[in-house]
Amino acid sequence: MDNIVKRTDAKLSDALEHFKEQSKKLRTGRAHPSMLEKVVVEAYGQEMPLIQVASVSAADTQLLQVTPFDPNNLEAISNAISSDSSQGFNPSDDGRVIRVPVPSLTEERRQQVVKQLKEEVEKCNISFRNVRHESMKEIDQAEKNKEIGEDEKKRLTKSIDGELTKHKQELELLAKNKENDILKI
Repeated sequence: MDNIVKRTDAKLSDALEHFKEQSKKLRTGRAHPSMLEKVVVEAYGQEMPLIQVASVSAADTQLLQVTPFDPNNLEAISNAISSDSSQGFNPSDDGRVIRVPVPSLTEERRQQVVKQLKEEVEKCNISFRNVRHESMKEIDQAEKNKEIGEDEKKRLTKSIDGELTKHKQELELLAKNKENDILKI
């Protein structure tokens, strides 16, 4: 029955990893290649993700550099980046590379990003609750089927709640650090 605790731990870790991935997409004040992850470029007669037609790097804290694999796609990439209104980027190119200055966040925009972060934290907490609910259901069923006794049920419940507490603390720490990162000017 200890495999219930292991599965619960794995599912909680998966939910936490998903939160980490989602929080990487939230913009702080610094340039990060993932900022252009959603950009889709019209190249070779079809729409392709930017990462398939160019490499993206952070030249410094306020500048992204996009280097097309094929120089013929330079204009299409530049247009795709500027048409992505969610970020509000204004790229410029020199015929070889595209430079994308990352504007500083306004206080209002910082608050909006913090709000998005809190929504992601809540989604993660909901996932945590669902995982716990599934595990408790499994334990209750095992007790009903006389596979485990009352003492074993209490021990398993305590173990699962311990795992949940550990993951919630890690989530809170990650969220706090990310919020500080966002609000730092």
